[in-house]
Amino acid sequence: MTMFRYRSAVIASAFASLAALLVSVNAVASDSAACEMNEYAMGLRYQQQAAEVIALQRQGFELATYRLKDQIAAHGEDAELAIITDLDETVIDNSALLVRDMQACHDFTTWDTWKHWEREGEPSLIPGARAFLEFADEQGVAIYYVSDRYEENKSATLATLEALGLPQVSEQSVMLLGPPKGERRAVVAEQYALVMQLGDTLHDFSDVFAGVELEEQKRLVDENAERFGQDWIVFPNATYGSWRNAELDAWQAPFEDN
Repeated sequence: MTMFRYRSAVIASAFASLAALLVSVNAVASDSAACEMNEYAMGLRYQQQAAEVIALQRQGFELATYRLKDQIAAHGEDAELAIITDLDETVIDNSALLVRDMQACHDFTTWDTWKHWEREGEPSLIPGARAFLEFADEQGVAIYYVSDRYEENKSATLATLEALGLPQVSEQSVMLLGPPKGERRAVVAEQYALVMQLGDTLHDFSDVFAGVELEEQKRLVDENAERFGQDWIVFPNATYGSWRNAELDAWQAPFEDN
């Protein structure tokens, strides 16, 4: 082979390798662009990174503190008071799991990776949660953690809550998936004056919201308007919920760019 042919062959081989690399990169980019799970990115970015979410969370716990002070004063020193709080996206932040799943183009709303996270994940605290719960504990108010985390992973959830420094964490106070939340709430209400509930979804407060269509949920919110901000304290969650597949309303005017 002459030197010219040799150089031509080397150049041709290099171009072929480069072309193959570009095809591979484009394929990966195309797969990423085609991943339907990317639609979760904006909600996850808001929930995990927005300063406004931190402000809303702190605002929620500040309001809860004021309302709890009112309830303690109204019931008197000898009253047996209790509060119920949800865990996920109310007291603890699980967004790292959801981001991991989305980046792997996996639909986290199938919840098939949740058990692994419960056992080995390291959620962080929602801002303001521990200060509020410590206040309740200092005032002698019973705290119940009512969550739909899996009962089979209860020991892992207890260890997580203890590691996060939350008060009144015990086998009895942490009530996980099994009976409906309404039945678990009723157990608490039989023993105490239940003066406050905290959560990020409406069925954290009442079973009337469970399994009903969005329009009915909105009607029920209006019907119970006086409870929100009083004994029902709601926290923001833009990552999952019964609204996920709702149709959006759009302005029907023709598009103009100026």
